[in-house]
Amino acid sequence: METAVPDTPTFAVITGAQVQEALAGQEKLIADLVARTYRTHGEGDSVNPPSYFLRFPDRPTSRIIALPASIGGDVAVDGLKWISSFPENVASGIPRASAVLILNDRETGYPFACLESSIISATRTAASAALAASVLGDARGGRPRRVGFVGTGLIARYIHRYLVGTGWDFDEIGVFDRCADSAAGCGGYLGTTGSKATVHDSAESLIRSSDLVVFATVAGQPHVHDPKWFEHNPLVLHVSLRDLSPEIILSAANIVDDVEHCLKADTSPHLAEQRTGNRDFLDGTLADVMAGKVAVPADRPVVFSPFGLGVLDLAVGKHVYDEVTAAGELRVVDDFFHELRRYG
Repeated sequence: METAVPDTPTFAVITGAQVQEALAGQEKLIADLVARTYRTHGEGDSVNPPSYFLRFPDRPTSRIIALPASIGGDVAVDGLKWISSFPENVASGIPRASAVLILNDRETGYPFACLESSIISATRTAASAALAASVLGDARGGRPRRVGFVGTGLIARYIHRYLVGTGWDFDEIGVFDRCADSAAGCGGYLGTTGSKATVHDSAESLIRSSDLVVFATVAGQPHVHDPKWFEHNPLVLHVSLRDLSPEIILSAANIVDDVEHCLKADTSPHLAEQRTGNRDFLDGTLADVMAGKVAVPADRPVVFSPFGLGVLDLAVGKHVYDEVTAAGELRVVDDFFHELRRYG
């Protein structure tokens, strides 16, 4: 009997342009995919170890993060996101973040694709934020009508796009950024989408006038300290994780994407845990809310702090791979794997 010869593993490269084309206009589909992935993760059908931070003594504001993960369900793929954050890039006219995503075959372990992933990362972040806004807003009895963005870079732009693309509309939109040019630029961008934005001159002014507050900054430590700014009980998407003081966290209801992931690396919830010595201030995860296990109060601020799970990148990346393959546009690198015979 002849031994079956396995298929030669292949490796493809998917460019940022292909990623963008595959995701264009699919906000509702991607938000649904993110919701399914959260449920799969909540049910334990995933492996999502801690993220690994590569930091540089001579470049303290910069970092590169590795997010290994494995997701089951109908996605069924392993992989790794490798994403850098170099804030000084902005002054040079290029984006702060750059990334690649590697997808690995679950049967052989061979990597079968490398995707440009800054777009995938922004997309899964925005889809997660829009999903949380909908789930938590609906759980409180109604969606906010006034939204404010603290931090006005690419992530804020993507979150606005995903909110609008999943059915949100607003009576008022506000923006604030410590860089006045960035705030003005974001306001101008929103104008091109048909939304009129008010540029605020302080974070306090924006927060007090918003029922949905989105933090999308590069803050490395808390810069918002006064719980009184939140006394109107807004819903807060704390996407950048390190903006809020422990006092604000402890005065709010707190929902996270994953407890163990969020309570590390000096995030605001991590600082609150260090302050109190316990985790009692955490109400649960977004998956818990979606499953009806956690009630969301309307008489306190509600803060959603998503650390960002690698399983979300895998789910969105595998969707992109499938879309590019179905369109017949997959670019395979010939002979990428060369030494395939055990004895030569």
